[in-house]
Amino acid sequence: MELMGEPFAEVSSTQRRMQQLLEAVLAVSRDLDLPNVLRRIVGTAMELVNARYGALGVLTEHGESLSEFIPVGLTERERADLSGVEFPRGGGLLGYLIRHPEPLRVEEIARHPKSVGFPPGHPPMHSLFGVAIRVRDQIYGNLYLSDRRDGQPFDAHDETVLVALAGAAGVAIENARLYEQLRSATERFQRMLLPSLPDLYPFTAAAVYQPASTPDYLGGDWYDAMLLPDSACAAIIGDVVGHDLRAAAAMAQTRNMLRAVLYDRRTPPSAVLSKVDQTLQAITENPVTTVCLARIEPSDHGWQLHWSSAGHPPPLLLTPDGFARYLETDPGLPLGVEPDHPRTDHTYPLPGGSTVVLFTDGLVEHPRRHLDEGLHAVAAAAATALGEPLASLVQTLADNRPSSGSDDLALLAVRVPAEPPGRVER
Repeated sequence: MELMGEPFAEVSSTQRRMQQLLEAVLAVSRDLDLPNVLRRIVGTAMELVNARYGALGVLTEHGESLSEFIPVGLTERERADLSGVEFPRGGGLLGYLIRHPEPLRVEEIARHPKSVGFPPGHPPMHSLFGVAIRVRDQIYGNLYLSDRRDGQPFDAHDETVLVALAGAAGVAIENARLYEQLRSATERFQRMLLPSLPDLYPFTAAAVYQPASTPDYLGGDWYDAMLLPDSACAAIIGDVVGHDLRAAAAMAQTRNMLRAVLYDRRTPPSAVLSKVDQTLQAITENPVTTVCLARIEPSDHGWQLHWSSAGHPPPLLLTPDGFARYLETDPGLPLGVEPDHPRTDHTYPLPGGSTVVLFTDGLVEHPRRHLDEGLHAVAAAAATALGEPLASLVQTLADNRPSSGSDDLALLAVRVPAEPPGRVER
């Protein structure tokens, strides 16, 4: 039994390392956000060989130097000591590995002929292991590990494990890059479906769209605004249920139909929504859609908001004195539920210079908070930012949204003239 002890222990150790490697590969492949993937690669490599420090250097487009350097393992004090020091660009041993992309093990960094030392404030490091990470047969960057915690130099077992991890890391990086490209293309497609706001004089308007934080997410949120023949300004916000290509296509179809019916039929918003709902039910299979359709129109006493809601969050009114209030009413049924159900109209006077904000639920909804918390936060932020230009106001609301970010959002703000309708210059 004594003769078998050492081989058995070696086999057991190898099995443990293989199990750790498999778990490490799964951990590296679990994320699709590229910055997270890169840091996970370094952290996982450090765990596999019990290294004190690790880093990943990303090469420039032509592979001649480093464009990014991601260190892991530095203490807060060590980071503070390196404040103001530029990250390595690929000189010394790091440059040697760039030019000779083979696994590199160095027992004492200072004694290697290619070593150029460390900058002031750099923590002392002795041993080094470096390995190239390849993506589609091209070198993407290099993984560096320094100083095993047991004080021993990196050995052949470490090299075997880390070379295998580098291969898996290349696949994970490629997947993250492809996912990022898909997400970017998805967002561009979504924005192409949204309109550019026209000149709405004498009204001013601004809008913003933000995709969900979830990659590969194609939403159905949209906004629209247009001047109508009777001098009213139409403002529309909508949200198609679903997060895929069908939702985006339904969004474009519903938006175009609303524009056509709204412009052609000078009828109350409720009648426009009913007509669109009936038409969609008859000729399409669109998903359920929430909409708020509003007319900002002249009235006997100035301006008024005239709107109808199809299951959508209420408009937010901001007055020039900094007052913010939601115009709460019966939200009505979304489009695609019961087309013949009666819809109601609502009106509210608008003081000169006031702003109407329409938004989708992606601005306010959070799974772990009550909806009222999100609504209150948005109203407070809008009242604070009221003095900003409209474009800044909507961007501020979008950037500081109290929602979870798991849904896309659309936001539209329209400001009425300070003068009453009869005194507005044309």
